[in-house]
Amino acid sequence: MNITYACPSCEEGVRVFFDAHTTSLDCPHCQGKITIADDAIEGNRVKRCLVCPSTDLFVRKDFPQRLGVGLVVVGIVGSSIAWYYADVIWTFGILFATALIDVLLYMLVGDALMCYRCQAQYRGVEEMDSHGQFDLETHERYRQLAARMESVQK
Repeated sequence: MNITYACPSCEEGVRVFFDAHTTSLDCPHCQGKITIADDAIEGNRVKRCLVCPSTDLFVRKDFPQRLGVGLVVVGIVGSSIAWYYADVIWTFGILFATALIDVLLYMLVGDALMCYRCQAQYRGVEEMDSHGQFDLETHERYRQLAARMESVQK
């Protein structure tokens, strides 16, 4: 399993490989250590985040959102240009090609497990089905908690 997270001490991005014998996550930038709780992993299932104490995790497609939005923008711009030149076949051809590429990417790209609280990403995790998909209410709760913590620290 690969874990990508922001180190709580130095806020640098860290990517580590985790196996059954790993007892802590070490930051190569600041040499900070995060001790992994014994109940965090049960068999092949991640029960709670290894970086923070949160148990709220969700499954999402392991695909860069900016690339997806860029694909949609290219399709819209390309079809708009074809529409401007009154070429209906090219207009719909570009739109359908963009949709086909999107569907193919959706089918081919794997899933990743993410933490709502610290945004840690887990790749290569088995038994992700027990965690649900993204929930806006849970996300908003953690976003507001982070905003309150930031305002208290100022």
